[in-house]
Amino acid sequence: MKKRILALALAGAMTAGLLTGCGGGTPAESKAPAGSSAAGSGAPAAEGGEILVGVLANTTGDNAVYGNAVQNGVMLYIDQLNEKGGINGKTVKAIAYDEKGDATEAVNAYNRLVGDGITALIGSVLTGATIAVADETYDMNMPQITASATAAGVTMLDPEKADSEIRTNVFRSCFIDPFQGEKMAQYAKDKLSAATAAVIFETGNDYAEGLKDAFVAKCGELGITVTNEEAYAKGDVDFKAQMTNVAASNPDVVFCPNYYEDSGMIVTQARQVGVTSTFLGGDGWGSIAKYASAEDLEGAVYCSGYAAGTPAVAQFESAYTAKYNEDVPNMFAPLGYDSAMLMCNALKAAEDAGLEAGTDEYKQAVIDAMKATKGLEGITGTYEFDEYNNPIKSAAMMKLEGGKEVFSEMF
Repeated sequence: MKKRILALALAGAMTAGLLTGCGGGTPAESKAPAGSSAAGSGAPAAEGGEILVGVLANTTGDNAVYGNAVQNGVMLYIDQLNEKGGINGKTVKAIAYDEKGDATEAVNAYNRLVGDGITALIGSVLTGATIAVADETYDMNMPQITASATAAGVTMLDPEKADSEIRTNVFRSCFIDPFQGEKMAQYAKDKLSAATAAVIFETGNDYAEGLKDAFVAKCGELGITVTNEEAYAKGDVDFKAQMTNVAASNPDVVFCPNYYEDSGMIVTQARQVGVTSTFLGGDGWGSIAKYASAEDLEGAVYCSGYAAGTPAVAQFESAYTAKYNEDVPNMFAPLGYDSAMLMCNALKAAEDAGLEAGTDEYKQAVIDAMKATKGLEGITGTYEFDEYNNPIKSAAMMKLEGGKEVFSEMF
């Protein structure tokens, strides 16, 4: 049993999580268990057998816009892969459970997936749930990749230590929190000539605090004075006191590293009390245009892993629209797509070696292949992984213009 005391303590503090499912056992070919969904059945590759992959995503509850987008992206890739013959003639069958944004439910759902016979996991979506599940997958050496859990603690048991034990089986296709915080501070300096900055963040939220800490530290390095570090608690809806403090300082930029719903309320109330600063956000701002007025958001910028609307992603966007009858909602769909691509690429290595799915040797072969990824082109970038199993790639800067989230530049 690998040591995970710190990780358990961290996970216990998380309230954001993944999914729960109903029913157990191996799903029928034509119907997934109640509370779950499956992809891959009936594909041309079925005669060669199946490779079972678990998918955890918060498709209901708070922040479901993330979970649905991730799951849709995963299923799109797997369906496309199976239409082309799967992996060496085998169908990839995805078994998906709705985690409802709860860490405990995520662990319960993962245990159901283990009972279903999965040989790899894609998920979860939110940081707290992903860490909780990662504790379990690490002990089992189950290959795992998350599309969107950005805290350093997802792959590191003690992110405060450079020599932390690494969850060698866990990977991600998204950026980590420190990267985003540092990136936005550098953007404020280089592109906005900011000399002063304020921050407002949700306490107890690993995502928000991770971005905040990195942003503040980088501001110190760059000579940007942080005038305010305003905090609020989960569930708060009145931010006028904090924003009144910010208005009094009149900083050049306000960094708001929170999820889209809170960020929309914060920007709206900030404008009401006289804050005229440029707002900056992290990738949790995806879909922010739906949660505040175009006027209040005008000129705001956030860091994203996806350059929406560009020629490079046109084919993906067209396929997504055709399958789901809607535009790509945010960067989480392409990140889900890339997570499935990365996992299936690694699964192929184990299949090429002739190993039996589900065995220890098979799982280790998948992990080794994932770690060795280099130059694999995805929707959100070209992939390879660093020593902490984080992807090495550029960031897309999204700007709010006329009520739309528009790709500005790679930075």
